[in-house]
Amino acid sequence: MDCVFCAVVAGTEPAHRVLDDGSAVAFLDRRPLFPGHVLVVPRAHHPTLADLPPAEVGPFFLRVQRVAAAVELGMGAAGSFVAANNRISQSVPHLHVHVVPRNPKDGLRGFFWPRGKYPDEAGAAEVAGRLRAALAPVAPVAPVAPPEGPAGGPTGGPAGP
Repeated sequence: MDCVFCAVVAGTEPAHRVLDDGSAVAFLDRRPLFPGHVLVVPRAHHPTLADLPPAEVGPFFLRVQRVAAAVELGMGAAGSFVAANNRISQSVPHLHVHVVPRNPKDGLRGFFWPRGKYPDEAGAAEVAGRLRAALAPVAPVAPVAPPEGPAGGPTGGPAGP
């Protein structure tokens, strides 16, 4: 398998998984900005966000949203940074979203950030476990219904038949 993220999804490449379901796999970045830095990837190989089929965008980003909440909760972070590169600075050509725990005065400035390593496998496993535990109270978010227009129907259309 040429794509390392496809290998992670398939289970042939080791990774500290935080989430694994029918839409996405989330796992610890091997060179984290901070402990708890997670990558969220769609299960199917899509090189960039533009390549992700429209029907998969919502389900995928619901997982990103859930992981972001879990990263903040599990790592005791004041916030998070959520970002994806498309081609430029994209080290692996498989869509992936970075979710990084952030705190005031954490030392990150701009986009030139030093990368670190987990001290050992046990340290990485402990952080992955904390994040998996933090996912439990972070319920999946239900899709939002379109807003209703003035006539009681969907915006831009009639109220009904």
